[in-house]
Amino acid sequence: MTPLTSTVVQLKLSLLRNGLRRSGGRRAAYVASAVLVLLFAVLQLVGLIALRGHAHADSLVVVLMAVLGLGWAVMPLFFPSGDETLDPTRLVMLPLRPRPLVWALLTASLVGIGPLFTALLLVGSVVAVAHGTAAYVVAVVGVVLGLLVCVALARAVAAANIRLLTSRRGRDLAVLSGLVIAVGAQVVNFGAQRLGVSGLGELDPVADVLRWLPPASAVGAVDSVSEGAYGTAVAQLAVSAGVLALLVAMWTRSLTRLMTSPDASTLYGAEPAAREKGSAAGLARLLPGGRTGTVMERSLRYVWRDPKTKAAWVTSLAIGLIVPVFNALQGTGSIYFACFAAGMLGIQMYNQFGQDTSAFWMVASTISSARDAYVELRARALALLVITLPYATLVTVVTTALLGDWPKLPEALGLSLALLGAMLATGAWTSARFPYSIPQEGYKNVAPGQTGLAWIAVFGGMVAAALLCAPVIAATIWLNVSAGGDAWTWVLLPAGAAYGTAITLLGLRLAAPRTADRLPEILMAVSKG
Repeated sequence: MTPLTSTVVQLKLSLLRNGLRRSGGRRAAYVASAVLVLLFAVLQLVGLIALRGHAHADSLVVVLMAVLGLGWAVMPLFFPSGDETLDPTRLVMLPLRPRPLVWALLTASLVGIGPLFTALLLVGSVVAVAHGTAAYVVAVVGVVLGLLVCVALARAVAAANIRLLTSRRGRDLAVLSGLVIAVGAQVVNFGAQRLGVSGLGELDPVADVLRWLPPASAVGAVDSVSEGAYGTAVAQLAVSAGVLALLVAMWTRSLTRLMTSPDASTLYGAEPAAREKGSAAGLARLLPGGRTGTVMERSLRYVWRDPKTKAAWVTSLAIGLIVPVFNALQGTGSIYFACFAAGMLGIQMYNQFGQDTSAFWMVASTISSARDAYVELRARALALLVITLPYATLVTVVTTALLGDWPKLPEALGLSLALLGAMLATGAWTSARFPYSIPQEGYKNVAPGQTGLAWIAVFGGMVAAALLCAPVIAATIWLNVSAGGDAWTWVLLPAGAAYGTAITLLGLRLAAPRTADRLPEILMAVSKG
C-alpha cells in the first residue's frame, strides 16, 4: 500500500470516527443501522447458498447483481453527503496527481458497510452457482472484479456530477430519495409476487442479457465455468475488467477536470435565472389577475423550487399512481382504488402556511379581513387544482383501462372529485387551526414539538374528509345494489363534481374568518423551523 493510499484510508476512518463522536444519538443510529444491514446481508448470504443446485439459481443471482450495481450507480445522486470522500473538490488545494489519487480513493471506497454488504452478496452468489475447482478459482476473481466495478461505478458517477450534487438541485435529489425508495419497494413487491406465482423461470430471458453486463457478468463467468463454457467465462471476465478500466478512466478524467478548472457555478446561474424570468412571465399571462393570480403563481413556484414542497408533491403524484395501477396489474385492484390519487394529492392542501415558514409575515401583512383570507385560501386551492384535477382524472382513466371496467368510470371519477373537494375543504380549515413549521434543513418535515399538531391536522382532516364524502359514497352504494341502478351511475360524475365544488367553497368560507383572526398564532407556529 502506497503512502498516499494509506493516508486516504486513514482519512476515511478518521471521518467515520469523528462523525460518530458528534452525538450519542448519531452513534446509536449508526450502530443500529450497521447491525441491521449486516444481519440482512448474512440472511441473504445464507439464502443464496441455500439456492445452490436450484435450476434457476444462476438467473436469480445474475439479476440480483445487476440490481445491486444499479443501486451503487444511483445512490451517490441521492445521498451525496453519506461519504465525505465522495467529493474530490475537498482535495483541490493539495498537491496530488489524479491517477495516484484515483487508486487511493478506490481503496478507501472498500472501507465501510456498503462494500461489506456487497462482498457478502457476491460471495453468496458465486457459491450458489460454482461447481468444481475451476469455478471456485474464477469465483475469487469474479468477487474481486464485481466489488471493484461497484465502487468504481459509484465514484465515477459522483465525480461526474459533483457540481450538481453540491448545488440546490442536488439537495432536491437528496430530498427525493425517499420517493425512490418507496417506488423501488413497490417494484420489488410486484416482482416478488409475480415470481411467487410463476416461478424463477421468468427471470431466464432477462438474465441471458444481464449476464453480459458488469457486475453481473463477473458472476455469470462463474456459472459459465461450472457449465464447461470456458470461452464464454473468459469473455465475461474480460467485459468486467474492460468496464472497470473504462470507469477508472472516466473517473480520472472527471477528477482531472475538477481539480484543474475553476468553479463556474456562479456563471452558470446567470443564464437559468434569465430563462426563469421569461418562463415566469409566460406563466403569469395564463393566470387570473389580481391577488388570485399572484398567490397561484407563488404556490406553483413553491412546488417547483422549494425542495420540501417538491418532494411532497412528487411523492404524492407517484404513490397516487402506483397504488391503483400496481394493484390493477396484479389482478387485485378495484376501480375505486383510483380515489387514492385524489386523497394523496388533496393532502397537499393541509398546512398551507407551513411552507411559507417565517416569511408568512409578508402574507399576513396583506390580510386585513375575512375576505382577504378567503381570496388567499381560494387561490391556493386553485393552484392545487391546476395539478390535482387533471392528474386525478388521468389516474382514474388509466386504472379503468387496466381493469377494463369502463361502465364504472363515471362513478369512480365522481367519487374522486368529491373526495378531492372534501380534502381541499378540510385542508383549508386545518391550515388555519393546526399550522406547524416545516424545517428547511434536514429530512424532518415537522419541527420538534409539533408532531402532535401534524398528526391531528393530517389524519384528523383525512377522517373528516371521508365523512364529508358520505353522501356521495352512500349514493354510489345504493345505485350499485338497487335494481336498475346501474343505468343511473353516470349521474355520479356530475353529482360528485358539483358536491366537491360546493364542499370546497363551504370549507373556504368557514376557514377564512378563522385564518384572519389567528394570523399572529399562525405566524408563531410556522416560524419555529
